[in-house]
Amino acid sequence: MGVTGFRGRVVALAVLIATAVVAVLVVVSHVLLSQVTDADADALAHTRAEAVAANVAVRGGHVVLIEGGNEALDTVSWVYADGHLIDGIVPGGVLDRVVELVGSGRSRTTTVGSRLLYAQPVRLEGHRVMVVVRVDLTPYETSEQRSLTMSLMLGGISILLAGVVAHLVVGRALRVVHEMAALADDWGDHEPGRRFGLGVPRDEFGELGRTLDRLLDRVDHALADERRLTDEIAHELRTPLTALRGEAQLAQLSGHQVAPEAVLTEVDRLNTAITTILGAARTRIDGDTRCDLGAAARQAVAGRAIDVAVPDDVAVAVATELVVAVLSPLLENGLRHASSRVWVTARIQPRGAVIEVLDDGPGFDPAEVDRVFEAGVTSGEGHGLGLAVVKRLAASAGVAVRAVAAGHGRVEVTFPTAGAIA
Repeated sequence: MGVTGFRGRVVALAVLIATAVVAVLVVVSHVLLSQVTDADADALAHTRAEAVAANVAVRGGHVVLIEGGNEALDTVSWVYADGHLIDGIVPGGVLDRVVELVGSGRSRTTTVGSRLLYAQPVRLEGHRVMVVVRVDLTPYETSEQRSLTMSLMLGGISILLAGVVAHLVVGRALRVVHEMAALADDWGDHEPGRRFGLGVPRDEFGELGRTLDRLLDRVDHALADERRLTDEIAHELRTPLTALRGEAQLAQLSGHQVAPEAVLTEVDRLNTAITTILGAARTRIDGDTRCDLGAAARQAVAGRAIDVAVPDDVAVAVATELVVAVLSPLLENGLRHASSRVWVTARIQPRGAVIEVLDDGPGFDPAEVDRVFEAGVTSGEGHGLGLAVVKRLAASAGVAVRAVAAGHGRVEVTFPTAGAIA
């Protein structure tokens, strides 16, 4: 319906334009032809009058024709001398108008029906002579009518051809668009990585292909982001769930009750992970958000054997939950790779507060330090999706995070302070 409606509108527009153009051309051509035929008729009348006037002379005090009259011209040319008809036969239908022209005494042209009358004075001393001629306009009018009819016929054919051509051209163009859309839909279902690949656009269809390629790329990236988000959420949820399951199994084997503190701690971690990941995926920095960095860092440690050297009077422009969600995977990663110790320090810089998560393990490979936050990149048992979650959360909230190859484990997280945001 949409394609048909669009094609119909384009064809209607083409027919309308063609009709307007044809109408203008017909009117202009008819006007020009009328001017030409009128000029021809006037020229014929003048020529005929000049020919008759050349034969008028005075003989014996009377106005006469030098040459004998032509009977064929008696009904189309008349000579009046001193108000009296001396040559020709004036038809009754034009007699009054002829007398009027003669009485004017000057050159005049008038039309009676389909006949053109032209009066021309002849200068003869002592006499007032007028020559009146008639030109039949019927052949000229017939020629004009035939020309107008032919113009209208050709114009109608031109309009019809314009509509047919527009219908065919637009149909072919829309067929190309329809095929491209169908291919894009099919690729999206079966071959999401396939593209048109038309190169540098040479026409509108090339631009359309490039636009569709970009759209498919964005859709592909969006789907990949959704898959990564799902993997990251699953990874973040697996750790507290595994701890809860372990506590429950231990209690089942030992016959003792599960420690409420352990259950509550893991449930809090689970709730924090869910809330923070989903919330951070939709939000940016809020200038009104504040938290105490030291308190948030100690909350992230949550009873682990980790030294925290972060002052309590540092306010950062992010939520406490976000600080905990960013630091927790880094602390887990440090504990997994440390030889004996993990510690957290802080320093204040003009651009924000920098938290350093350090361990005495082997640290990051200098060749891989730029890739440790990519999903799926791991070294041994670490550097998997947990660090990818950290990168996603940090990027969503305007927090900078980087790994440093310093011979031991070192990750720097820069939280914006209230002063830096202001």
